[in-house]
Amino acid sequence: MKRSYTTVGLIFLIFFVISLVTNILGPIIPDIIDSFDLSLTLVGLLPFSFFIAYGVMSIPAGMMLEKYREKKVLLGAFGISLLGSLLFALLPGYGTAIISLFMIGAGMAVLQVAINPLLRVAGGEKHFAFNSVMAQLVFGSAAFISPQMYAYVVAELDRYSDNSPALIQGLHQLVPAHLSWVSMYWIFTLVLIGMLLVMSVVRLPRLELKEDEKAGAWSTHRELLSNRTVILFFLGIFSYVGTEQGVANWMSEFLSTYHEVDPRTTGANTVSYFWGLLTAGCLLGLVFLKLFDSRKVLIGFTTAAILSLTAALFGSKAIALYAFPLVGFFASVMWAVIFSLALNSLDRHHGSFSGILCTAIIGGAVIPFIIGWLGDQLGLRIGMSFLYLTLGYILSIGFWAKPLINNETISRKKKKSVEAA
Repeated sequence: MKRSYTTVGLIFLIFFVISLVTNILGPIIPDIIDSFDLSLTLVGLLPFSFFIAYGVMSIPAGMMLEKYREKKVLLGAFGISLLGSLLFALLPGYGTAIISLFMIGAGMAVLQVAINPLLRVAGGEKHFAFNSVMAQLVFGSAAFISPQMYAYVVAELDRYSDNSPALIQGLHQLVPAHLSWVSMYWIFTLVLIGMLLVMSVVRLPRLELKEDEKAGAWSTHRELLSNRTVILFFLGIFSYVGTEQGVANWMSEFLSTYHEVDPRTTGANTVSYFWGLLTAGCLLGLVFLKLFDSRKVLIGFTTAAILSLTAALFGSKAIALYAFPLVGFFASVMWAVIFSLALNSLDRHHGSFSGILCTAIIGGAVIPFIIGWLGDQLGLRIGMSFLYLTLGYILSIGFWAKPLINNETISRKKKKSVEAA
């Protein structure tokens, strides 16, 4: 079909919104602790409730996409996320947060599953790789902006006056004075209403899934789950998302606890730089993947991430403020490399395998919770040291992975050209 630049732009916007909503938890965790007087274990249940929705919804979302038109699926996903955000905004409380974050996470999971094949159709198969990278850059930019937005809004609310911007004046009327961080969920509510309005009028191209993109029957999933390779790569994605969210969700509280860093300013900025460098690292990763085998790239970047984490956890305040964002920079290639190695290690059922790998995003639920629980028992520094296990497992993938198809590097391409001649 003819490429639809409008639809591609809409998909990029959806990626932006997903990231904007998803990556606010890390910056607001210190405020949530203070507002509700929570233990680290109870706080760890907040990202748990959000990311466990990915485990619940990823495979069913693929099946829904085959049964219903993509527009209905996208509208439903935005609708459930809107209800979750509005619930949190209207009734801020710990119990409400658990329910609303699960609802928001469920909507985000369905969106993630639906928009990738839609991007292939709307942007053209030949341009899918380029558009996928662009989508990740858009995703990363929103992750950078979200903490910055939070820092700006709560600062403006704290120094509210009659001369404040109209948005701040409106939020001042809606948000309790001691819960200024709740303002973010009023903003998300407005954003999601806007997306529902846009989705209700836009026309989407008809999505015809290729055989290797279809979700497959439950019997196919059972077959895959009995495959050792599938389980090993499931644990790889589980470890990556757990590492990413473990650092992003707990770094601000760590800096506040051990270095007395203000979580609303310097802490939020550090989280923002983490996501910004993770995005920038994607560009460098693309270059390295054209020069070296992806397994060697994974080993090198993961080793650097482990060294950066060590500096962040055991270094001075000045070192930690630089080292935490550097963990993001070196984590930038992990998702893409692990996912591609996984799919290239099987010769069939790629759609069902992708659904299983997306289900492994529940690592973002489990690992931050474990960190919080260990933090209550032994201190947050020890809790975050749990990430050495997840990073160690990711490092091991570079040694044991045996893909059927290797990534094409410049040297391999030249070798093929010589052999063909």
